[in-house]
Amino acid sequence: MEEQFEALVEGILEQGYGTAPGFFDEPLVKELRENLQKKLADGEMRPAGTGKQFTFQKNVALRGDLIAWIDEKHPSSPELAFLDRIGAFVQYLNRTCFTAINGLEFHYAFYGEGSFYKRHLDQFQHDRGRKFSVVTYLNDAWLPDDGGELVLYLPQGEKTICPEAGRIVFFKADEIEHEVKPARRDRMSIAGWLLSVSPVEL
Repeated sequence: MEEQFEALVEGILEQGYGTAPGFFDEPLVKELRENLQKKLADGEMRPAGTGKQFTFQKNVALRGDLIAWIDEKHPSSPELAFLDRIGAFVQYLNRTCFTAINGLEFHYAFYGEGSFYKRHLDQFQHDRGRKFSVVTYLNDAWLPDDGGELVLYLPQGEKTICPEAGRIVFFKADEIEHEVKPARRDRMSIAGWLLSVSPVEL
């Protein structure tokens, strides 16, 4: 387990991002994908927007995904397994890198055919709590021709990542701009952030 954690950390230190295929095993990915599909069928997925609180606005020119937040206080069994694995990674980060992560926020993300998310930064202008972005892919048998790639804009150039099932991508929320290219089939993931917030914010 810690070998994958270390690979993610080394990736950020050496190239500005970390990624690990098979970070979540196939049975768990399948259960999480089914959770997302059920939320979609039940009308629980909502159009995503930009900004926070009073600055929140829907912007279909920027992004076209539907999202549903994971309730950390009442997770389903597969969500609990997902959060436990992320929690173990956070403990490793705090122990080895002194990152002071003390919070999480994650949501399911559904991109229908043709949907995208243009180049952006995962950090609010007046809220610096998001320290690391984390994306996990739930797609079954994804092929390069299916599109929907994650593009990271790094100092050394662009990096394109295929959203294959079980893969995790990890990068600094306030440094790495990125985008999601249009998908040619339904694209599913869990996206979120590792937070470092003050006791007042908690």
